[in-house]
Amino acid sequence: HNKFSSVLKASLFGIPLPLCSCGVIPVAAHLEKQGATKGPILSFLISTPTTGVDSILATYSLLGPLLAIMRPVAALFNGLFTGVLANAVMEDEPDEIACVPQAPPAKETGGIGVKIRRIFEYAFLELVADVARWLIIGIVVGGVISYFVPTSLVEQYLGNPWLAYPLMLLIGIPMYVCATGSIPIAASLILKGMSPGAGFIFLFAGPATNTATLSFVGGKIGKKALALYLGTILISGVLFGALTDYIWALSGNDLRLVGGQMEMLPEWLKIASAVILGIFILRPYLIKEKVEMSGKGLLLTVPDMTCGHCKKSIENAVTAVEGVQEVSVDLESKKVEIVGEAAPDRVISAIKNAGYTVETANS
Repeated sequence: HNKFSSVLKASLFGIPLPLCSCGVIPVAAHLEKQGATKGPILSFLISTPTTGVDSILATYSLLGPLLAIMRPVAALFNGLFTGVLANAVMEDEPDEIACVPQAPPAKETGGIGVKIRRIFEYAFLELVADVARWLIIGIVVGGVISYFVPTSLVEQYLGNPWLAYPLMLLIGIPMYVCATGSIPIAASLILKGMSPGAGFIFLFAGPATNTATLSFVGGKIGKKALALYLGTILISGVLFGALTDYIWALSGNDLRLVGGQMEMLPEWLKIASAVILGIFILRPYLIKEKVEMSGKGLLLTVPDMTCGHCKKSIENAVTAVEGVQEVSVDLESKKVEIVGEAAPDRVISAIKNAGYTVETANS
């Protein structure tokens, strides 16, 4: 296989996908199962959570065309950069990623109508439910910054790239927010006087890193891969942050490049869209799915299961284990119950190989 071609395909495939850095883990593990090498896997792990169709459109609406273009361009560059380096320095290392059990093929349960319905269910229910918490956090934090943080304070400290860049890296790398949820925070800081380049660094570094992803990369691919992963994110973030500020300076600090693009919409459409989005965001909190545990099977706790993608990945991984008859996954309590004759160590191994931590809740 052409190594560069595989890295390029992994980056291009990952950029438009609306997956968070938790949801991307099982997909990356499955790619390895299908024969992908470490370069494309790391490329996919970086390109996917840093951007997506949803976050690109939201970035354009709230932060203008410059940052909306920079996000996918930087994701592609960082994916290629990391993948090529990984192929060059890690090609002779033994494969350390454990294989994920192959889930049984999904049965076709309907025709084109069912598929179209599933598309809309994912877009308006599952996807919104996954980003709802982070979007609410982003809006609240952004509102607090806008109201309480003085403009002079932001201009004094975050208007200087030498201070703003490392500070945004220090905040963004350990702080996990999804690609969409990070936008209101960055928008508030930029409106207060922070340089757009520093805002880009926060938009880029935050979604790319969280404990689950770092644990997967370090534990499954290796410590060298983890150092490469974090190092290239740091380099690419600063590089494209500086490029963003340079382009903005060339434009004469044109606010149209980093300002919201909602002026073209009529007021009634803005209000209606906000109300509809609010309903979909609040829906997971108002209508909670209750999963009943029978108490007859093996009960496990998966503390880093955080979204619908995680739930489905765990269900697929456990279902593929021989002897499993029934799987119940409760996202709210982070509990997984397995009924059947499957060996507990095989079930636990399947969940760990899918990229998650497992704690035994009963014997």
